[in-house]
Amino acid sequence: MKRAVFSKEALAPVGPYSQAVVSGSLVFVSGQLGVNPADRKLGNTIEEQTRLALSGISSILAETGSTMNDIVKTTILLADMNDFVAMNGVYAEFFEEPYPARAAYQVVKLPLNAMVEIEAVARLKER
Repeated sequence: MKRAVFSKEALAPVGPYSQAVVSGSLVFVSGQLGVNPADRKLGNTIEEQTRLALSGISSILAETGSTMNDIVKTTILLADMNDFVAMNGVYAEFFEEPYPARAAYQVVKLPLNAMVEIEAVARLKER
């Protein structure tokens, strides 16, 4: 059994996918871009885009009762691996030990010409 999750505080899907799906005891959060959901504009810097992407993930998780501390795995897609250090600085603001497992990749291009996209898998908090 699975159910879709939606938050108005995160960027609305731009295709046939859910912001997140709950399946069993896990929440699978779709890749979030560094877009301000209010005006649908990309942040101007890698730091701003990273903060917006992670804030979107946090908002989506809140709809399930989970938090950033419940994330067990993230995947980060970067348009330029040279942005890794700056992205990592902001990323560290959102997590505490034990940190989630993580992978980071440079890709050829991201939607909307974004600099970063982040997806996550989290534990579902029991209500």
